[in-house]
Amino acid sequence: MARATLSISSKNYSSWSLRGWLLVRFAGLEFSEVQVSPDDADARRELLLISPSILVPCLTHDGIKVWDTLAIAEYLNEIKPKSGLLPSTRAARAHCRAICGEMHSGFSSLRSALPMNLKGDFPNYKIWAKARDDIERITAIWRECLEQYGGPFLFGKKRSMADAMYAPVTTRFRTYHVGLDAVCSDYCERILALPEMAEWKAAALEEHDDIEELDMEF
Repeated sequence: MARATLSISSKNYSSWSLRGWLLVRFAGLEFSEVQVSPDDADARRELLLISPSILVPCLTHDGIKVWDTLAIAEYLNEIKPKSGLLPSTRAARAHCRAICGEMHSGFSSLRSALPMNLKGDFPNYKIWAKARDDIERITAIWRECLEQYGGPFLFGKKRSMADAMYAPVTTRFRTYHVGLDAVCSDYCERILALPEMAEWKAAALEEHDDIEELDMEF
């Protein structure tokens, strides 16, 4: 039996749950999932961007509870230091933490204008200027990292916490048919093709709970 559990909410809609789940999978920690119903008040507030939920995702390991994706990432790096969640050099670790922090606290226009929806498919979607600014910043981060560290992932050959943090953005870009340059498009496809992402999406498509507010095409 796994010594760890991870509480998550909707696999279709919850970008934060996906980040936490990928972090645990990338770290190689055995765990079991506890899925919180979208009807749960805290989970629903998180999904609808009304307020950040401190309950989802939440990792419980050896009796220790850790919530918030950055805290989960740092905890996993402590217990699984060879997993590669953080790069090997101090400069690269600082860079990785900085762009993860930027994802964690920023890009609110992108989040609200292009909510994660793996079942959705919205061609010709109207993307407002502020969301465009977020997209430009995110793709600039990707290009810089891929050039500096040589790919195929943001910090080189191993998947890191940065790839987990930005993975939900790749699903948004596909759902809303966001046009990308070749470098960023290739990175998106690389992340979306990961077996973990395929597993997550397959489960998301099986979910029966739909949130009407997140299925609207504006």
